[in-house]
Amino acid sequence: MRKFLIVLAALLLISAPVFADDEDDEEYYEDEYAEEEVDEIEQLEVEKASYEAAAEKARAAAELIQGQIDSVSEFKRQLDAEAAEATADYEAKQATLDETLYRIGENETKLAEVTAELNAKHAVLEQRVRDIYINGQISYLDVLFGAQDFGDFLTRMDLLKRVIIRDSELVADVLAYQTEIKEVGEQLEADRRVQEEQALQAEEAKNLKLDKAAKQQALIDLMENDKDVYNRQYDEMMASSAEVARLIQAKEEERRRQAEAEAARRRQAELEAQRLAQLQAQQEAAATGNIVLVEGDDDLYDDGGYVMQSYGGGMIWPISGPITSEFGWRTHPIFGSQRFHSGLDIGGDYGLPVHAAASGTVIESGWIGGYGNTIMIDHGGGIVTLYGHNESLAVGVGQYVNQGDVVAYCGSTGNSTGPHCHFEVRLGGEPVSPWDYL
Repeated sequence: MRKFLIVLAALLLISAPVFADDEDDEEYYEDEYAEEEVDEIEQLEVEKASYEAAAEKARAAAELIQGQIDSVSEFKRQLDAEAAEATADYEAKQATLDETLYRIGENETKLAEVTAELNAKHAVLEQRVRDIYINGQISYLDVLFGAQDFGDFLTRMDLLKRVIIRDSELVADVLAYQTEIKEVGEQLEADRRVQEEQALQAEEAKNLKLDKAAKQQALIDLMENDKDVYNRQYDEMMASSAEVARLIQAKEEERRRQAEAEAARRRQAELEAQRLAQLQAQQEAAATGNIVLVEGDDDLYDDGGYVMQSYGGGMIWPISGPITSEFGWRTHPIFGSQRFHSGLDIGGDYGLPVHAAASGTVIESGWIGGYGNTIMIDHGGGIVTLYGHNESLAVGVGQYVNQGDVVAYCGSTGNSTGPHCHFEVRLGGEPVSPWDYL
C-alpha cells in the first residue's frame, strides 16, 4: 500500500507541469475572449450614445418647431380677430347698402306714383288747353263782362280766382314733385355708389384677412406635421437606445456569469492543487513514517478502506452505501448543466441512520436551500462536515456529538433525485475532497 502511494505521488508530480501549461493556455483564451466581450460592450455603448444623441436632436427640433407654432398661432389669433372685425365691418356696410337699395326701391315706387299723378295733372291741363283751343280764346275780362248782374260778376270773379289759384297750384305741385323725385333719386344713387364701394372694400379686406388666416393655419398644420415626425424619430431613437441598453445589460450579465464561472474554476483549480499538495505531503509523510495509515473498520462500512489519523482520529463514513456522485465538476442530475459538486453523494435507503464522521459541535440543524434538511458539525481546526438531504434530523444546534453518533436519517429533501447522503468536508469554509479525510 505504501509503495502504491509513493508511485501515485510521483505520477502526480510528473503531471503537475502539464496541468499548469493547460491552465495558462485556458487563461490566455479566456482573457482574449473577455477583451472581445469588453470591446463589444464598448461598441454597444457607443451605439447607444449615438441613438440618444439623435433622439436629443429630434427632441430639440420638435421643441423649436413647437416654439414656432406658438409664435405663428399667436399671429394667427390676431389675424382671426382682425378677420372677424373685417367680417363684421363688411356685414355692417352690406346692411347699410341693403337699406339704401331698399330705400331706392321705395323711391322708385314713389316716383312711379308721383309720375302717375303728374301725368294725371298733365292730362287736366291738356284738357283745359284743348277746350280753350276748341272754344276759342276767352280772356278773363270776357268772362267778367259777360256777367248778367253784379252778383253774377262776383261769382264769375271768384270762379276765375279759383281757376287761377288751382292752375298755379297744379304747376307748383308738378314742379315740386319733379324736384323732390330728382333730389331723392340723385341722393339715393349717390348713396348707392358710395355704399357699394365701401361694401366692396370691406369684402376685399375680409377676404384678405381670411386668406392670411388660412395660410397661417396651413403653415401651422405643416409645422405640426414636422413636429410629429421629430417626435416619432425621438421615440424611435429612444426605443433603439433602450434595446441597446438591454443588450448591454445582457452582455454585462453574461460577462459577470463568465467571471463567476472563471473564479469558481480557478478556485477549484487552487483547491485541487491544494489537495494534490496535501496528498503529496501526506504521502511523503507516510513514506517517512510520520503519519500512520491503518485499515478501516469493516463494521462502519461494507467495502473496507482506510482512515487517516490527522487531527485526533480519522473520519468514518456517515452511511454505508455506493458512491453515486463524486466530488468535483459534473453534469447536474436536475438542472442538466455543468456544476461543481462540493461533496460526495452516498446512496442509502429512506430512514437509514446517518453517523457523525468525527466528534464535534453541531453548528447547523435545519433546512438549507437545495441541501434540504441539513446537519453541520464543527470539528475544530477550521474543519466542518455537512450532511444533506436528510429525511429528519436527530440533533440540535450547540449539541456535542461523538464520532459515530446518529445525527440524522437518510432522505431526499431539497434538490435531490433519490434518497442519499450528501457529505461535505470544508476547510476554512471552502469545500475540499472528502476522500482526504475518510
